[in-house]
Amino acid sequence: MGNEKKWLFTLFFAAFISLLLFISSICGFNSSYTFTSHKPYSAVHRGRGYPPAFAYYISGSHGDVDRVFRLLLAVYHPRNRYLLHIGTEGTEDERLRLSSLVKSVPAIRVFENVDVIGKPDATTYMGASNIAAILRAAAIFLKMDGDWDWFITLSALDYPLITQDDLSHAFSSISRDANFVDHTSDLGWKEDQRMRPIVVDPGLYLARRTQIFRATEKRPLPNAFKVFTGSPWVILSRPFLEYCIFAWDNLPRTLLMYVNNMILAQEVYFHTVICNTPEFKNTTINADLRFMVWDNPPKMEPLFLDKSNFDQMVQSGAAFARQFAKNDPVLDMVDSKILKRSGNRAAPGAWCTARKSWFVDPCSQWDDVNVLRPGNQVKKFAESLKTMVDDSTLESNQCK
Repeated sequence: MGNEKKWLFTLFFAAFISLLLFISSICGFNSSYTFTSHKPYSAVHRGRGYPPAFAYYISGSHGDVDRVFRLLLAVYHPRNRYLLHIGTEGTEDERLRLSSLVKSVPAIRVFENVDVIGKPDATTYMGASNIAAILRAAAIFLKMDGDWDWFITLSALDYPLITQDDLSHAFSSISRDANFVDHTSDLGWKEDQRMRPIVVDPGLYLARRTQIFRATEKRPLPNAFKVFTGSPWVILSRPFLEYCIFAWDNLPRTLLMYVNNMILAQEVYFHTVICNTPEFKNTTINADLRFMVWDNPPKMEPLFLDKSNFDQMVQSGAAFARQFAKNDPVLDMVDSKILKRSGNRAAPGAWCTARKSWFVDPCSQWDDVNVLRPGNQVKKFAESLKTMVDDSTLESNQCK
């Protein structure tokens, strides 16, 4: 009888230990988590001998909190820096909610590389206040942590088509002085409809967003510099942004005043600065790395993408795509088939070491965040990137 009790006690104890281990695995804890999984922030190494790092500026408006957070998780990596902006159309409660969502991610709490702008900017869709907001974001990045390589602008309507491991791996093969600016000096119809009209952006002096005001008269094109235009979505090198912010000559400030009264200044400012600066004009790659589908003739914004565009997106060799409707099922396809991301979790990379299961976040544990593991999409993107870099030497793609 005594042996039977001992056997029952042993069986119960073993079952109890198994239950504890099961609960521990659900919560994502184990002995390695406590002692070896969480490297300190100093373990992030940047510079020429390490993979590139990116500074992401992600902007949204009223009702965009969930979209901005989802986009953040899709492009998150401990080596990067992130600045999130909900404009003045959003509420203080929305910004507080976004901050709470950000703090709910274990890696973000440890690496402290995501910030939410507390005092938002009033931006007008077609005005120069958007440029002011972007320059502010760049200045914040340079002040907080200047040890990054490229600055990327995204909005709540964007989504990545490759992982951060893919992006960093592919960018490792190009010069860190390269600037992705889709540009042309052939203004065409834009000269009369965009360049010469005089507008006033109320976002520069009113607290709430409103429409631009149009003057009745027009102005001639400048002859002190050549105007360039192109895609408003850019990927800019740190040296070029330092020039735009600190401006050891007066060109960036002069052009900022010029585009202040221009329609869609985002399509002109960086393009004109870089192509009129001898130090940087040969660093341009004439592309924006975006997949977009346009009407014919094109309207102000590209068409919304859906499941019917998925194969095109995958084969495009682009890094990002726009624009997407909120919670469109095609985003779930990108998460599942490309990013391998689910729920409110960061897209996993080589840095994520937790065992894979439906109840454990693979990025709740990590080791060396400086290691990359490119995925299936990297070949297509790397080929596309190489073609763009090679074509940048063609006269038709240079600042002329």
